[in-house]
Amino acid sequence: MEINPVTVVITCTIQPGKIDSARQALEANIKTVLREEPACHGIRVHDDPKNPHRLLIIEYWDSEAVFTGPHMQTAHMQAFLKTAQTFLDGAAEFSFWREIIAEN
Repeated sequence: MEINPVTVVITCTIQPGKIDSARQALEANIKTVLREEPACHGIRVHDDPKNPHRLLIIEYWDSEAVFTGPHMQTAHMQAFLKTAQTFLDGAAEFSFWREIIAEN
């Protein structure tokens, strides 16, 4: 598959009382993704200081096609998506971004 780097931005809201289980599920899945999927170059999870039930997840992938295709079809992602239904409050929103300026 062609490499066309993409930053995936995911926002979601967690049901009241389920933030701990959501964080545990996310952490376990992130470890699996980073270990088993070389097309993923990092994942960061942030919470909203004004509403800790809102999460912002930023992922770095070789391409949108890899993220939406092979990644989402892995057994660990299929299992995670089922688990996520137990703690998500509504649907997660996904957007895809390409970096145009990078300074360190």
